[in-house]
Amino acid sequence: MGIPELWKKMMITTDENWNMGNIAFQLHNRRYNEKTIAYSESHDQSLVGDKTLSFWLMDKEMYDGMSILNTASMIVDRGIQLHKMIRLITFAMGGEAYLTFMGNEFGHPEWIDFPRSGNNEGFHYCRRRWDLAKDPLLRYKHLLNFEKAMLDLENKNPWLNYKDDFVGLKHEERKIITYERANLVFAFNFHPCNSYTDLRIPVGYSGKYEIVLDSDLSEFGGHARNQVVDIFTENEPQEGREFSFQTYLPSRCALVFKRITKS
Repeated sequence: MGIPELWKKMMITTDENWNMGNIAFQLHNRRYNEKTIAYSESHDQSLVGDKTLSFWLMDKEMYDGMSILNTASMIVDRGIQLHKMIRLITFAMGGEAYLTFMGNEFGHPEWIDFPRSGNNEGFHYCRRRWDLAKDPLLRYKHLLNFEKAMLDLENKNPWLNYKDDFVGLKHEERKIITYERANLVFAFNFHPCNSYTDLRIPVGYSGKYEIVLDSDLSEFGGHARNQVVDIFTENEPQEGREFSFQTYLPSRCALVFKRITKS
């Protein structure tokens, strides 16, 4: 429950004030050899009258601001980008298994409530709105597309049961977190407006890397700011790692790199 509580606390402050060190610590802090299931929101948000993460992020604009026929508002755009990043960093760092809870995978806009005396035995909220994710004109599909891409990435490049990992950058001013696990490197830029050209990312293994997941792709509701380029490590130590490489990392974007050849 610690990770859902972490993100719930983040919701009550602006992301400019999010503490990268605290996020990395809370996600990575678990007892050695004790397997953990990680999830970004729980029944507290979805079942007992609290707000889902998506509702915390976008509030009432989830009802009238999710059409792809209109330009996304600043609130909707922020919510979509952060919702993806929260899920991916939880999936990457949080444990040895990942749980998607009660429509979190597509940003369920409302809580879920079973019939009880407190709601006059009503069935109105006893549902998951899959119709929203299936509607091609709504942005919910972008969040579901990203969920599928995350799961596909883990299926092809299993990291959940990989013990050796490394938290690299935890840069408070830049709002950057980088993380190595298995043969993947995860990079998160939580800054609301600053994008970084030639950001140097520490890695433990030399070779050629490629981007295998980009939260900024248009099919995920992103802004398609990245280009496909060859990425090679350099013998330049960074944050205690022997090698590093440089990349472009846009604001409110997460990238995952895979080492495809050794140097």
